[in-house]
Amino acid sequence: MLGGKIKTVCKEYGLYLAWIVSLLAVGGSLFFSEVMGYIPCKLCWFQRIFMYPLVILLGMACYKNDRSLISYILPLSILGGMISLYHYSEQKIPGLAKILPCTAGVPCNTDYINWLGFITIPLLALIAFTLISLILWVGRLQKDNIDS
Repeated sequence: MLGGKIKTVCKEYGLYLAWIVSLLAVGGSLFFSEVMGYIPCKLCWFQRIFMYPLVILLGMACYKNDRSLISYILPLSILGGMISLYHYSEQKIPGLAKILPCTAGVPCNTDYINWLGFITIPLLALIAFTLISLILWVGRLQKDNIDS
């Protein structure tokens, strides 16, 4: 019952929900760097490279109500999530920082925030990428099932 409601919401409002998540993620990213003064590391920049275009692409998809853009958005979101997962792992597993160390700027294993002992900026990015991917994936599957 609940699963059916989630699928219906993702089908009807998935583009808008994903766009809101991307706006919050970009807003949070800019807040941490521009207001709090946290200098992004190399991996943070790569995550931004994948998140920032999502705001524009999802905004266009919402404006045009065009679900065909999902096939372009999902790869960006999934790749960004993989970078976030690696970055978070590097912060929480000390040995990983030695494999591909950041050689310039801020070290990638630096925790600017560590809320509740496990919530860091890469985890927040991972949550955003995962939510965007799941919302769009479920909404896309639901649409395909209705069309066929």
